[in-house]
Parts: sequence; C-alpha cells; structure tokens
Amino acid sequence: MTGLTDKGERIAKAIAAAGLCSRREAERLIEQGRVRVNGNTLDTPAFTVTTDDSIEVDGTVLKKRKRSTTPRLWRYHKPAGLITSHHDPEGRPTVFDHLPPHLPRVISVGRLDLDSEGLLLLTDSGELSRALELPRNALERSYRVRVNGQISEKHIHMLSRGVVVDAVKYRPITVVPDTEKTSGRNRWLNVTLHEGKNREIRRLFDHFGYPVSRLIRVAYGGLELGKLVPGEVEEVPTTKVEALMKSLISQTSLRGAQRRGNPAKKR
Repeated sequence: MTGLTDKGERIAKAIAAAGLCSRREAERLIEQGRVRVNGNTLDTPAFTVTTDDSIEVDGTVLKKRKRSTTPRLWRYHKPAGLITSHHDPEGRPTVFDHLPPHLPRVISVGRLDLDSEGLLLLTDSGELSRALELPRNALERSYRVRVNGQISEKHIHMLSRGVVVDAVKYRPITVVPDTEKTSGRNRWLNVTLHEGKNREIRRLFDHFGYPVSRLIRVAYGGLELGKLVPGEVEEVPTTKVEALMKSLISQTSLRGAQRRGNPAKKR
C-alpha cells in the first residue's frame, strides 16, 4: 500500500488505487473494453502499468500517481438519509452528492445504510479501502445503538459467542448497555464488532426482538467520529494513515508467519 513503483503494478490495482472504483469493478471495466493504456484498448486485466503510462477509463485520463505516495483518508460524519453509493437507481440522495467540492474523487471504506449515521471513512485509494474492509483484518467498529426494549443478559451472552441468523453466521460482538441514558422503553447500547456484514447490527437485534431505532458509528479501526457534526469532513493526518497501514501490514505478516509455523495436516 505504498503506491506505484518503477516495476509497476496490475492495471486493475492502479485504477482502484486512483479511487475510481474497486479492483473487481476495474476488472469488469477492462473486460468491457472501457479501459485504454497509452491509447490501446485492453482486453485483459493481466497487464502491468507504471507511473509513466497513460490510463483512460471511459475516455477520461486518470491523474498520474506519484511514486510511493501515502494514500489519503478522511473522516466523514454521515447524516441519516443518504445512500453510501456513487449512483442510486432509485434516485435517492447519496453521500457523494453531498461531499464538499474541494475533495478529490473518493470511495468509502465499507458502507452505512440509509438510516444509519456517524463515522464513514473515505479514501482516494481502492487498495487501502479494501485492506480496511477485509474481515480477516478484524478492525474494530464501535457503535451507539438505540433499541426498543431492555436486552437480557442471556442475549448479550449469546451475541458475545456468535450466532447464526437465517443461515448467516455472525462473529461474536460485544454489547454493553448504557445504564444512564434511557427513554421510556428505549435503551442505548454500546456495541463493538470486528466484521461488519450488511446490516449486521439491525438484523441481530431484530432477531432477538429489539428493533433498532437509531444507529451511530462512533469509531472504526482506531479512528473516532469525535466532534464532527453531520456532513462535516476532516482529513486524517498522514502520520496516522501511515501508522494504520503499518499495523495492517504487521497483521498480514503475523498471519503469514503463523501459517508457516502451523502447516495444515496432510490428509
């Protein structure tokens, strides 16, 4: 995750790193004949480019990246009522329609659904976005969740061990009730998880009979929402981004060492 080098990198990775789309989406664009390098249309993603190459997607030339640059990352306070998508077939307002005009083209790190709010990370690097999203990196996500009803200790314990809902296996999550903030039958919970499947929190609490009426993400991967007001964006300092990247690389190296030290048994 340190940018292009003189040796180059795969074209889909370079497109994703430019923040245009994900690597998988870039491969589809290539297969559709919508990507050109130095004036030549590509028909395979098995192609390597360097910083000297000119890359076009749908006729638009991508801005050339500098060698060994640190990706940029922003904290954004997503308001409820916005879709985390560049385009919505139903015409609903999107996060990207409401970002400040001074931002470059960015992509989100994961998603927050229409009714959810709080911290959404944005980056100009598809590679960094993917690394922050990968379930195996198990980055901690923290939420403030308002539910209807008082959750039982039994259900808190079950959630802490992981549950299966509608044939989907969910990893353990931590739930700590806020004993000070209550309103009628509504209760606030502090929820921490490390995976973040689609609508995970809403589905888990609905399953146990505690409908979610408000969901606010307050932290992701050690980065916090802090005092950002809805709609506000603030760039993460380069030093913090570099520290986060080093942490991800260390985790990857550790897993590799553990696999080498614990080879699978032969059948």
